[in-house]
Amino acid sequence: MAANDTTPLIEKRSIDYIPEAERHGRLFSQFTLWMGANLQITAIVTGALAVVLGGDVFWSLIGLLVGQLIGGGVMALHAAQGPKLGLPQMISSRVQFGVYGAAIPIVLVCLMYLGFTATGTVLSGQALGQLFGVSDSVGILIFASVIVLVTVLGYRVIHFIGRVASLIGVVAFVYLFSRLMSQTDVGALLQIRHFSWSSFLLAVSLAASWQIAFGPYVADYSRYLPSKTSSVKTFLAAGAGSVIGAQVAMVLGVFAAAMSNGQFAGHEVAYIVGLSGTGATAALLYFSIAFGKVTISTLNSYGSFMCIATIVSGFRGRLEVTRLQRLVFVLMIVGTATLIALLGQHSFLGAFKSFILFLLAFFTPWSAINLVDYYCITRERYDVPALADPNGRYGRWNLLGISVYVFGVLVQLPFISTKFYTGPLVAALGDVDISWIIGLVLPAALYYVCAKKWHGTVPDHLILPTEQGALPTTNGLAAQA
Repeated sequence: MAANDTTPLIEKRSIDYIPEAERHGRLFSQFTLWMGANLQITAIVTGALAVVLGGDVFWSLIGLLVGQLIGGGVMALHAAQGPKLGLPQMISSRVQFGVYGAAIPIVLVCLMYLGFTATGTVLSGQALGQLFGVSDSVGILIFASVIVLVTVLGYRVIHFIGRVASLIGVVAFVYLFSRLMSQTDVGALLQIRHFSWSSFLLAVSLAASWQIAFGPYVADYSRYLPSKTSSVKTFLAAGAGSVIGAQVAMVLGVFAAAMSNGQFAGHEVAYIVGLSGTGATAALLYFSIAFGKVTISTLNSYGSFMCIATIVSGFRGRLEVTRLQRLVFVLMIVGTATLIALLGQHSFLGAFKSFILFLLAFFTPWSAINLVDYYCITRERYDVPALADPNGRYGRWNLLGISVYVFGVLVQLPFISTKFYTGPLVAALGDVDISWIIGLVLPAALYYVCAKKWHGTVPDHLILPTEQGALPTTNGLAAQA
């Protein structure tokens, strides 16, 4: 089981700890997975929104890069937890929220997965509809079938798809950029520089929210790496892949929207492929768009499965998930996302912008609490067996973590500006949405101060489940059952 060629094609693990004997993979696979997840059409649309909603090209590009670096740093800090703990990301939230209390942010994570899967399915349906000459709705159904298959197969196949998607994505994006540069005066677009805080921070928020939204599941895909894997190298591999992939895609979106004369919104896929002309080249680009979405949509569906299993196991004890149960969970998840996609495909762009910005109100406080606790309070010293025990070290409900999380959500409300809700202080700030900054900084500071004073018992070292035939070590100390 230690070698890739003996690792089963269909994943047998679910949310349980990954024993050292089953660890495999290389850091490069983290880079390719996250690059493949970002070199895709939804990232292009996200970048285009910075221009569609009023920004100029120059400051939109700068704002997107700033957002990528901030959000990508948060995302990569979560990724570094995977090899050390050998656990999915959200189950580790039981340290901060309690075995039952962790269900609160996990339910919201499931809603995020549904939203992103649905919006990605809309764009993939457009691509497959054009490729096969069928309606967008039929294209959506074809795409959903592929996602079910890959998600059921699990971790190893997902990484393989990520590597292929990275290769196809690089080729497609190089070609699209060359076509775009030949059809527009890039220098003239970059010379138009009308700085506005609202447009600039919108671009920052779009990129930051894109990256932070990966936080709740990024460790799910690094947990199979050997425990001795460097945290710094894991951080750099996952973070670089995600930031580079997303920025490249969003830059393309910015230029495409700037030269579209209003033709981009509502016809995103057709417009991007139209840059290349027609015939076989267009068909190949439609294929690359659909294939690029396979990676990220599978991540979302797989993440939903992991979250549902985590919630159930929290209330019922250790959960052994059979392959049949995995299939049923995945069919339910993808089926729901597909229904949302079919119902909302004709009002995609505006709803997508509001959705990803509104998400920040719920996920930035969770990220702040999880990261401060892991790196500053417990300092990687988790009791992994206790995560499955409501009567153990972490208890059922952790009122400190839950209270700070609720505070982190509520304190953002005056600063949120979305289609769903606009806070009372937004107008006074020139219509600038700074809620995500508030949601990162204030909960992090409050949790640090409170946890330093009132935290529960912290182990002297990382405690891992006892493995038959070997005891994994951390800082030279044998793990205990």
